[in-house]
Amino acid sequence: MERRAITITGIVQGVGFRPFVFRLASQLALAGSVRNLNGSVVIEVEGPAAALDDFTAQLRTHAPVLARIEHISASTITPRGEKNFSIKHSAASDEVEIFVSPDIATCHDCLRELFDPADRRFRYPFINCTNCGPRLTIVTGAPYDRSKTTMASFQMCDACRSEYENPLDRRFHAQPIACPQCGPRLQLLDQDGRVFGSGEVVADFAAAILNGQIGGLKGLGGFHVVCDATHDEAVRRLRERKHREEKPFAIMFRDVATVAAYCEISSPEEQLLISPAAPIVLLARKSQIRNRKCVISSLVAPNNRTLGVMLPYTPLHHLLIHAVDGRPLVMTSGNRSDEPIARDNDEALEQLRDIADLFAVHNRLIYVRCDDSVTRIADECELPIRRSRGYAPQPLSLPFELASPILAVGGQLKGTFALGRERHAFVSHHLGDLDHHRAFLAFERDIALYQEVFRFEPLFIAHDLHPDYASTHFAQKTSLPLIPVQHHHAHMASCMAENGLTSACIGVSFDGLGFGTDGHIWGGEFLVGEYADFRRVAHLRYAPMPGGDQATREPWRMAVAHFRDAQVECREFKSRIPADEFRVVEQMLERRFNCPLTSSIGRLFDAIASIAGVRDRVSHEGQAAMELEWLADDVEEDGSYKFDIEDFAVPLVIDTRPLIRAAVADVQARVETTVIARRFHNTVARMISCVCDRIRQQTSLDRVVLSGGVFMNALLTTQASELLQSDGFTVYRHRLVPPNDGGLSLGQLAVAGARVRTRINAPRVR
Repeated sequence: MERRAITITGIVQGVGFRPFVFRLASQLALAGSVRNLNGSVVIEVEGPAAALDDFTAQLRTHAPVLARIEHISASTITPRGEKNFSIKHSAASDEVEIFVSPDIATCHDCLRELFDPADRRFRYPFINCTNCGPRLTIVTGAPYDRSKTTMASFQMCDACRSEYENPLDRRFHAQPIACPQCGPRLQLLDQDGRVFGSGEVVADFAAAILNGQIGGLKGLGGFHVVCDATHDEAVRRLRERKHREEKPFAIMFRDVATVAAYCEISSPEEQLLISPAAPIVLLARKSQIRNRKCVISSLVAPNNRTLGVMLPYTPLHHLLIHAVDGRPLVMTSGNRSDEPIARDNDEALEQLRDIADLFAVHNRLIYVRCDDSVTRIADECELPIRRSRGYAPQPLSLPFELASPILAVGGQLKGTFALGRERHAFVSHHLGDLDHHRAFLAFERDIALYQEVFRFEPLFIAHDLHPDYASTHFAQKTSLPLIPVQHHHAHMASCMAENGLTSACIGVSFDGLGFGTDGHIWGGEFLVGEYADFRRVAHLRYAPMPGGDQATREPWRMAVAHFRDAQVECREFKSRIPADEFRVVEQMLERRFNCPLTSSIGRLFDAIASIAGVRDRVSHEGQAAMELEWLADDVEEDGSYKFDIEDFAVPLVIDTRPLIRAAVADVQARVETTVIARRFHNTVARMISCVCDRIRQQTSLDRVVLSGGVFMNALLTTQASELLQSDGFTVYRHRLVPPNDGGLSLGQLAVAGARVRTRINAPRVR
């Protein structure tokens, strides 16, 4: 007989790990105990050596679905002759809560019970267990137990209490445990908040949706607005009411087989759809639809080659999809255009009364507002677009240990914040654009909540250089030492951090806009450096942005700016733009009035999209660039455009004027728009490869990280990666956090951590 002491670190608390250990030890007839201690699980186990070996192996191979084991250490200790195995309750001083699970899609066991007429939770829309259900969105404080969740007001019935206290039950210490006798309940409300209907809420709500009405549905992290995705008039009214002209709506399908009838779906894409995170996955539409009786409205995603697809991830979703007999449903965020999603019943009635005809609500409070995650597959790898429900706040491993706890507050758009302690980064859920007051209030509130839940007291705060960002203002109002981080350095560092890099590399940071150290707007940057510091070694030639932010909404303005810079005209283009507007922009450029300079590749994408006649005005961010990508996907490689590299400049300057002239020549020669789009993508990929090669000659660096919102473009990301790899570079891309501004906070955290190590005893930095 032997006795072993085993310590397991990682995501092992709050995920059903202790009952798993108890069941495993019982199955193998082993004695001992298990308890939580300082964020780890500590086991003492006794029995025959072979059984102990089997036990240790199964700790990894059969761990709970939500667990993430980082390290297992074991040592032999003196046997005690125990006969039984027990779960020890930790003392308050022992238990350091460092992990809260993301909200997880309904597991197969709960789904089976949901549709089993003999089960006491038959058709109960709040069924859950240790392996699934709400987590982050119901947490109100620490430690994570029922009294610190929004389930505290629901007194467990005897049957639920028995399950909750039984280590052999899969609902052992499942804090959201509930049943029809003791748990939350649904109500159907009209626009004025009055209860109505037959009492069968899901059936009545489904009938209204199939009848062309628009519904507000309270989900896990907020409200969805729902309508029949095959009902043209319903979708048209939804667009009109939400003031959302063209931005695509997400669609919820019954299952993968139904998705496959409408979209091309690869094995990696299928795995994302059915994963416990259950994100929205961007999929290519099929040109031929099998089910002609149930055609998705063209208004769901106008002029869009992809669909944002998700599967039901809560019991309520499953019941609703079943009630509409598998009809695809628009399932979009429950908000007014660009505002945060509604979270409370009263808030939904106030904000969505003019959008939804009726509301299916419940009395389980949502404490943390949390949007759906969005992701896609690029070159067989996941490419996150929005990391939120199902992913946050899972900790990410840092490539080095932080000397002090640090809070990083991200940027202005696609806001996230990150807490860093030791070797872990807790990147928050998506908070939206902080220029909306409601989003900023949620940002402040959720930072405070994360600090309480993770028992986190930061000693430093990292923020973007931009002086007008709401996140910068937040940082400046604190009493903490500030560590400002340049926007594109943060992009580069975020990709380095998630890939575990610890030494200097080349960073290609391509995005829309970011405040540069020279006071101009950057966005087409080649950097060299590590976490603590960087050098800007190359960038796109500066071009004016007529009207500042207005140029991001009207790409034709960037086209005019590039025409003037390249000394070229395009009659085909000019004929599309109202003469008075064109004249005003020319005067702005002539007088250099309200024309900030930018090196942004995002604005170059806009200019080419306008020159090619793809898009002169946009209704949502990135629209012109996305449509250019879809057009380029339609053709094989067909040459590229010329560009120059000004070797005499420090940093190197990529001269885009030859590119503009060549694109205009193609337009005037009536070259197909798809060919122009493809040639432009080829050019940008070749530009990345050529400039990186120049940098390698100067620095001997052969590792490249690709970051920034432009690398959400799967075609460009794949092309650039292939060219760089063929040139002998090792290429690193995003797989865990988005390349867009949703990943900035992780990069800021890594940069700040490296700087703190060198100035830990320095005076306060301002």
